[in-house]
Amino acid sequence: MFSRKYRAATACFAAVAFLTGFAALAVVPTLPTAVADLHGLPLFPLVAGCFVAAGLLGGVLGGTWSDRSGARAPLTAGLLLTVATLLVSAAAGTVWQLAAGRFLDGLAAGAVAVATNAAIGQAYPERLRGRVLALLSSCWVVPSLVGPPIAGLVSEAWSWRAVFYGLAALTALPALLLVPVLHRLGAPAPAPAAADRSRPSLPTAVLVSVGAAVCQYGTASRDAVHLLALTAGGALLVALAPRLLPAGTWRAVRGLPATVLLRGLSSGTFFTLEAYVPLMLITERHVDPVVSGLAFTGAAVAWAAASWVQGNLLDGVPRHRLVALGATVLAAATALAVLGSLPAAPALTAAPAMPVAAIGMGLLVPALTVLSLTHSPAGREGRTSSAMQTNQNLGQIAVLALASAALGLGDYPTAFALLAVPALLLAALAVRTKG
Repeated sequence: MFSRKYRAATACFAAVAFLTGFAALAVVPTLPTAVADLHGLPLFPLVAGCFVAAGLLGGVLGGTWSDRSGARAPLTAGLLLTVATLLVSAAAGTVWQLAAGRFLDGLAAGAVAVATNAAIGQAYPERLRGRVLALLSSCWVVPSLVGPPIAGLVSEAWSWRAVFYGLAALTALPALLLVPVLHRLGAPAPAPAAADRSRPSLPTAVLVSVGAAVCQYGTASRDAVHLLALTAGGALLVALAPRLLPAGTWRAVRGLPATVLLRGLSSGTFFTLEAYVPLMLITERHVDPVVSGLAFTGAAVAWAAASWVQGNLLDGVPRHRLVALGATVLAAATALAVLGSLPAAPALTAAPAMPVAAIGMGLLVPALTVLSLTHSPAGREGRTSSAMQTNQNLGQIAVLALASAALGLGDYPTAFALLAVPALLLAALAVRTKG
């Protein structure tokens, strides 16, 4: 991947991953302060959730665009839109403008993520894709280490607006310098006529994005209004989301459908752990927030390290076996979270659950991405990457909603035990990704 033929593309993708990672990880810790300053705390779930919802729409747009004209155009547009959205958020006078900025940022992030995966499928042979994906994971390590602390210091010393303005300035120049490199990427293979007819419609993608946003709002509380929102959003997703996914995805049909399904299960399990383990540590076990921050940092480093191992040391292992191995590690992390949530356990027992889960994700996520590109017909890498991104976000929403319901009816051990179900299902279905 560092040979003369691929050097420019590899450097370009690494820079994109670094820039988007830094922006994403630095912004999130600033949001509560920004929402409070704009007197919009009741709308915080909407501000936080609209990013994921917009990512669904951005993924569909980026995937369709990548298949039609190559990944370079959506990648370029996504990077430039990222800069613009940071400025929109920085200048927010109301919480609604901040929500609009986060929605546009999610749109850009979804397009960039999908177009990047499509571009890797178009630019590299199968033997190099795992290594490139491992490199991109490692590009998130530095942002995860320095992004949140710097954002916190800037927000405390000046204001949360300075964080957004600073990120826009830091992203603008590198993004502009990447544009000519992006345009050197080759054009995709012509898409088959059947692929053109099977592309998801924009209205469907918009409605699914709305349904996801409503679901995110519905998980914020347990009163009647939020329960109604969760039910309505969930019904919209159940009715329309399958149109954005390969046929047979939710039945785990062998090949690409099973691969897309497992991406949703893994994402939902990990990010629900990431949401609830720190919350439990702080509110129930009264652990210092610094420890929670260290768990986040440890998870980012563990993910990158495991990704490097699967792309280099385990490159000869069949991908579906790496998925099964990663799922088993993820299941062990849920067991550790259950143990750590028991009153008799030491307070810090659950903290390592996040890095352990990240090891599992570092093994299985790149393997699933490579498998998805292997199953994808030529010229449909964008559609395939879009489906993976869509089900990743749907998995986060669905598993988080289930865990939230379990927490409302029971306690943390019950909620964490529920997460073992998708993790074990991942391990059992891994062989179906082989095709």
